[in-house]
Amino acid sequence: MTHQRLITLDGTVNFRDIGGYENNHGQKVRWNKIYRSDSLSSLTPEDQEKLEQMKITVDCDLRSSNEQDMAPDRLWKNAQFVDCHVYSEDRSGNFVDEKRPLYKFFHHIPEMDSYLGQIYQDVILSPASQRAFSRVFAELLTLPQDQALVYHCSAGKDRTGMMSALILTGLGVDDRTIAKDYLLTNELYSFGLKKQMPSDSEMLQMVNQMNVTQGEGTAIKGVTATINEGFGSFENYFTKILGFTKQDLVDLKKLYLI
Repeated sequence: MTHQRLITLDGTVNFRDIGGYENNHGQKVRWNKIYRSDSLSSLTPEDQEKLEQMKITVDCDLRSSNEQDMAPDRLWKNAQFVDCHVYSEDRSGNFVDEKRPLYKFFHHIPEMDSYLGQIYQDVILSPASQRAFSRVFAELLTLPQDQALVYHCSAGKDRTGMMSALILTGLGVDDRTIAKDYLLTNELYSFGLKKQMPSDSEMLQMVNQMNVTQGEGTAIKGVTATINEGFGSFENYFTKILGFTKQDLVDLKKLYLI
């Protein structure tokens, strides 16, 4: 199969492969295995056929139940729908502010310098969100070798961006690269409004010019800095918070790195 960052579909503007990114050990994330997207509620029959041909068999929906009811995913043949709503749907599942001092004491959670970064940090610390993240990782760990997975929210930016940051951090990709992948969504929506999507070479040029030290570029640190500084490593967050084992992390890397 060819390696293509942006997957052009009639019913989406932000469906893309997170493969190809290089980690700190010179390994690369496998192509054609893990995809991120905006809403899948407007897929055309041609889109559905294409996703079937790409052997994407797991659809992890990060949206709320209300969003799912209002704009349900249009599933394709052999696709399994997995409800992974990130935001709690009852007050008991939300991260409670009074717990923050305890988290900061035990995990040295860093202060965020942006409002959006603070929101992302709260999500990373939320038990409801952690259950959703765990479910996506569980699907990745059990995904057959010849199949692929997609996770998505409505715009493919915030919830999808956080999930992407967690996966790429787990695979050892550096923070700067993760921030650039996150910011790419903004560029794709600009192209989507013009009904003219960029080529892979144009996307690469855009990514190389992105400033990850200002504006929204710092927001994704709410995920990466909270994991790396607050918990000491992704392994600690993965095992102590998400409930996996060290061997699961070894397996994840074997499955999705080359």
